[in-house]
Amino acid sequence: MQQQDSFQTDEVSDGQVTQYLQDHPTFLDNYLMEYVEIEMLERWMIRRSKRDKQQQQANGGLDQNLSNSKIVRKTSLSRWKFCVHADKRKMLVELTASLQSNPSKQHALWELSQCVSSAINADKCSLYLMADPLTIELYRDTGKNSETDRKWKSRIGPDGYLCAWVASCRKTIRISGPNNDENFPKRCPFDQQSLDELYHVLCMPIVQSSGQLEGVMEFYRTAQGDPFYEEDEEIVNSYLVWGAIALHYSDLYKNMRQQKTLNDFMLSVVKSIFQDMVSMDNLIMKVMNFAQTLVSADRASLFLLDSRSKCLFARIFDMGVNADGDEEQSKATEEIRFPVGTGIAGIVAQNGEVLNIPDAYADDRFNRSVDQLTGYVTKSILCMPIYIRGNVIGVMQMVNKTAGAFTKDDEESFEMFAVYCGLALHHAKLYDKIRRSEQKYKVALEVLSYHNSSTEEEVAELVSMKYSNTSREEVSLDEFHFSSLTVNDLDKVRHTIFMFVDLFGLSRFEKESLIRFTLTIKKNYRRVPYHNWSHGFSVCNAMYTIIKNNPTTFKPLECLSLFVAALCHDLDHRGKNNKFMLETESPLAAIYTTSTLERHHFNQTITILQQDGHNIFSKLTSSEYKQVLSNIKHCILATDLALFFPTKAKLTKLLEDELFEWSNFEHRLLVEAITMTACDLCASTKPWEVQVETVKVIFEEFYEQGDAEKAAGKTPMPMMDREKVSEQPMSQVGFLKGICIPCYELLLKLVPVSGPMLSGCEKNYSRWKKIADDAIELAEKLEAMEKEEKENAEKKVNSEKQSEDESSDKEEEEEIGQEQED
Repeated sequence: MQQQDSFQTDEVSDGQVTQYLQDHPTFLDNYLMEYVEIEMLERWMIRRSKRDKQQQQANGGLDQNLSNSKIVRKTSLSRWKFCVHADKRKMLVELTASLQSNPSKQHALWELSQCVSSAINADKCSLYLMADPLTIELYRDTGKNSETDRKWKSRIGPDGYLCAWVASCRKTIRISGPNNDENFPKRCPFDQQSLDELYHVLCMPIVQSSGQLEGVMEFYRTAQGDPFYEEDEEIVNSYLVWGAIALHYSDLYKNMRQQKTLNDFMLSVVKSIFQDMVSMDNLIMKVMNFAQTLVSADRASLFLLDSRSKCLFARIFDMGVNADGDEEQSKATEEIRFPVGTGIAGIVAQNGEVLNIPDAYADDRFNRSVDQLTGYVTKSILCMPIYIRGNVIGVMQMVNKTAGAFTKDDEESFEMFAVYCGLALHHAKLYDKIRRSEQKYKVALEVLSYHNSSTEEEVAELVSMKYSNTSREEVSLDEFHFSSLTVNDLDKVRHTIFMFVDLFGLSRFEKESLIRFTLTIKKNYRRVPYHNWSHGFSVCNAMYTIIKNNPTTFKPLECLSLFVAALCHDLDHRGKNNKFMLETESPLAAIYTTSTLERHHFNQTITILQQDGHNIFSKLTSSEYKQVLSNIKHCILATDLALFFPTKAKLTKLLEDELFEWSNFEHRLLVEAITMTACDLCASTKPWEVQVETVKVIFEEFYEQGDAEKAAGKTPMPMMDREKVSEQPMSQVGFLKGICIPCYELLLKLVPVSGPMLSGCEKNYSRWKKIADDAIELAEKLEAMEKEEKENAEKKVNSEKQSEDESSDKEEEEEIGQEQED
């Protein structure tokens, strides 16, 4: 008793407890079975397995502390061995059965997420799938597999959501309680509805063995539940082992279905007709040979319809087997040609109906001239029209069935074949047209390259020149007030090369390629009044000035993209706007339905880069090359003023709400777009004398478009009507106030060094405003003077009339007085 009291009052050491349990193993067994919950036992087993595995790896694969050197099982396997889920097998059986009826990848992951949620006792779960490599979307399986299942989307990365962050870093995250992590402050898309429901969160990426990210699973427990442990991760991983197999077979099933459909089509059509389209004659021979075999005919003929002359013609008009069993074909020195409506084939082409004639010579419609020309005796005929898009393009004629006459089954088989025959002939014609067009394109490209590319003499001349800081200081290239009006075209090329080298150096760029590229860019600007080489150079110089005076705002590849985009942004401009291109149905508008000219400018840039010796980006890596081209396209398209207003609205909203972040890729694209617009409109920021000269050529280009619109019977806008020159000042006032000044005010908030552009624009606005006000005042004075002159003239007329009346009255009085005296 004394010993027991001592045991109760004295502190028990770990060693004593361990010794007691070793001496009384049944006590521990009974205690565990009676008092410890199953979940806790499972955690202990997983932790033990994990510890033994780590010890095994630390000891080079063998754990010396384990008795008999037993190999430790993997954690997932031990989880499956010791987990006591009564419904685990049932869940997997049901899951397997459901996948047999719907083996799609989305359904497999959805069913798997439900099983995992049940296995780890989660209160709720969500599944997110990759909509594209950069976007994740919430998936809800309603059984319809429609877009209504997926309503919420987010770009992956640190944009505020936990699932988006996990998708970007591919790491498992476990959190509990209110979350303040800067990577995902919003936590979940619906966490504001009920924070208690999402108190504990386990978020895991779903990655295939190939490394492809399929989506993200997110599990939740309420605040009253336990947090998620490492053991829960192990359980999820265990299920994902099976899930990877399901995904693999889902992909195999999908590919197998697609392949089967493709194979069926290829076997029935392509193998029989489309495998040889080298020439129309070869295709016709193949078609006739197949048709002849299909209905067991002795001869086959194919006549094509000439829609212009309304005639049927054939160069290979008969094909069969000679007495020796070899294929033979009949060719005329000149093609056979006869009018539609003549003979059996002509009537079929005219009526579009099938004709099955058992005895040709007994039918009055049969044209015997073909037999007379070929020496062949026709007995039975099966003739069928060949349609494409509802129009007859030819006639296929089978002659002399080997046994008896052609049957109804022959008609049905032949009719099915005629469909594929029509497709084959149509595609053969298209193929011939494409082949001819390709050759014409190559010739046109050779001519264009010769006339619009720099010559080797021009390149050699510029290669020998040196580009130093002196040239920059002499012309103040890095000053916002710089004007290109006094610089000749060749010096503009020299200055462009200098600006490029000054910004980016020549360590990753070839000097000759840069010179050749710049000279060719100059040649590809048209000689229009405003959108010419001088304008392209001015915009490029404005971009150089911004980058030079603010080198840290944009990243190196962004600077490169902005500079080249500014240089090329109006390549091959025709002096007409997008509206004119669409209304006149120009070929460019047929190719590019939106931002017509801007897309053409980018396409011209790519064309020049692809010419031999012009690729200034050849030393960039593949990823850098793609990024630069993508950025150049974005920047050139941004010069479409129709896109300026939504861009300005987005940026303004971000700044007002204090949500703008330089680290956000989308936000940086908006800044690049507004910078391109600011440089494109840089003429409005230049000194007044430069501004006036620039406005003259701008309006001259406008007036040329207005003249073209008048010639087409349309009424041009007032600012494009050369008969309304007096409206120029007001037009400039509206342009500067509505577009230019808001653009530079916004740019100033983002790029402070651009201040001179805003001040220069505001000064020009004040000058144009004064001119416009003076013009209005002058017009009012002239109107008042005209009114006064009109009133004076009326008064003068009235006065003269009154004088005449008074004079007349006086004369009458004198006459009366004279009469009285007499």
